[in-house]
Amino acid sequence: MNLPSGLKERSIKMNLKEQIQNYKPYNEQEQKDKQTMLKYLNTFDDCLTRNNEFGHFTASSWAVNKARSKVLMIYHNIYHSWAWTGGHADGESDLLGTAIRELKEETGVENVTVLKPDIFSLEILTVDGHIKRGKYVSSHVHLNLTYLLEVDENEILKIKPDENSGVKWVELEDVEKESTEKWFCENVYRKLNEKLRRNQI
Repeated sequence: MNLPSGLKERSIKMNLKEQIQNYKPYNEQEQKDKQTMLKYLNTFDDCLTRNNEFGHFTASSWAVNKARSKVLMIYHNIYHSWAWTGGHADGESDLLGTAIRELKEETGVENVTVLKPDIFSLEILTVDGHIKRGKYVSSHVHLNLTYLLEVDENEILKIKPDENSGVKWVELEDVEKESTEKWFCENVYRKLNEKLRRNQI
């Protein structure tokens, strides 16, 4: 049955809201960001698209190898740093699907295994104003959900020239050396590695 657009949007928001409500925060950062995300969903109607210029939902992946010793990272053209993969929901309600799509597009891999179908972590990320495809994008926030995925190290890697200029496997203990984004290293990447080790997935 096809729902009217208003009802469809409400249904999408309810599903996303339920996922976030059911998520158990790992630390104080996740607890505060979870509360803010839920407030945001209650305040804005268009939080899944870039039409909301204050902020919108995105999805990222912590894509590890089978041995759980490395993570697949890209050299991000805008941030000039090695970073995880991810991108905008752009209206999609399936943010796990968004994370998988972005991982494939940004690294060239074809086969992805979902290690946890549920949210692996959540974080609100600040995005400084920048030029994208010739247009200025004002500073805003990404309400980001992260998923834990697995990729075979033998997969052929390819860059996505309009977004990144490098793709490589990075040892977990070297992630904070490779990335130049201090806040991400201290508040996101370190947390993701801790959670990976503790979950022993």
